Amino acid sequence: MNSMYFTEEHNLFRKSLQDFLKKEVVPHIDEWERTGTIDRFIWKKFGEMGFFGINYPEAYGGLNLDLFYTVILQEELQKINSGGFAAAIWAHVYLAMTHLNAEGDENIKQHYLAPSISGEKIGCLCITEPSGGSDVAGMRTTAVKEGDYYVVNGSKTFITNGIYSDYLVVAAKTNPELGNKGLSIFVVDRDTEGISATKLDKLGWRASDTAEIAFDNVKIPTDNLLGVENQGFAYIMQHFSLERLVMGINAHARAEYALEYALNYMSERTTFGKPLNKYQALRHKFVDLYSDMEICKQFNYSVAYRLNQGKYVVKEATMAKLKSTKMADEVVYECLQFLGGYGYMEDYPLARLLRDSRLGPIGGGTSEILREILSKVIIDKKEYKPAT
Repeated sequence: MNSMYFTEEHNLFRKSLQDFLKKEVVPHIDEWERTGTIDRFIWKKFGEMGFFGINYPEAYGGLNLDLFYTVILQEELQKINSGGFAAAIWAHVYLAMTHLNAEGDENIKQHYLAPSISGEKIGCLCITEPSGGSDVAGMRTTAVKEGDYYVVNGSKTFITNGIYSDYLVVAAKTNPELGNKGLSIFVVDRDTEGISATKLDKLGWRASDTAEIAFDNVKIPTDNLLGVENQGFAYIMQHFSLERLVMGINAHARAEYALEYALNYMSERTTFGKPLNKYQALRHKFVDLYSDMEICKQFNYSVAYRLNQGKYVVKEATMAKLKSTKMADEVVYECLQFLGGYGYMEDYPLARLLRDSRLGPIGGGTSEILREILSKVIIDKKEYKPAT
């Protein structure tokens, strides 16, 4: 069935990516998980391999490949068992860089997008606020235009790459009286005066740096405005399709990884003279979990196919994240149970996987928020349209 979406070129790319991750990333994962710091050298290596430019224009060093190369990248990043490392990579590529590419002018693309593709600069996206959570329209950070600058005041939280990034893509209210129609987006250098960041201590995703960021009279040049003033909310909502689909893909991939590991364990672990995979209760539980994973995976592939064709898939991508992250949590939980006491030990991968998976229904829009969005689309017949 996967041949519907993946060509021989896709398969060769997957194999080269697996080899790269095994050689360059896996040996460092435990250290990065322990320290919460990903060494800078790996960003440059990702850039040299072209992994940051998969779906970006060749004019800025990208490869301009179809979306299924992105699917492969996300799937394989989940299978090295560090949700934090995977998050740091995709937050750079599919959160910060997405806005640079879609709304940035030529100058911004040369100064920020091109070095992001090469791995010389790392980006983060700053939307979520301490008082707002998933409520994008309710943000309080403001950007007041004064001559050739916008002066930004406010705070953001739960920002992946919020400590070690070189630049920030920031959403702020340029016209608070207009509500969500008064929102704009900017790119700003990390070393700009008035920006401070505090590292947050997380349950999972330990390898990634997550921060609360404060903006105290930060002066951003007007040239650093992304797109059109007061159109930021529409830009954010449009790109949520890709973000939610990415999180859905992440979820089915980590569930698949958990199932593969659990099945290998169950095939080798014996009790009362036979392997665990011969006990009917465990066999039936396993195939139920596998079926749930496969259903989500195939749905996610179908959404990726439509998005690759340029379709507006905000409803379907929202469904993908909602159902896949719930499924992954259940799969990982039960796979840990298959290992018994060993599943609870840090020496085995399920303990970290359980912690990392739990963020799925929270980050990028909580499941509760996603259900309300879907309620508006399905029940209230609300229509969302692309901004660009």
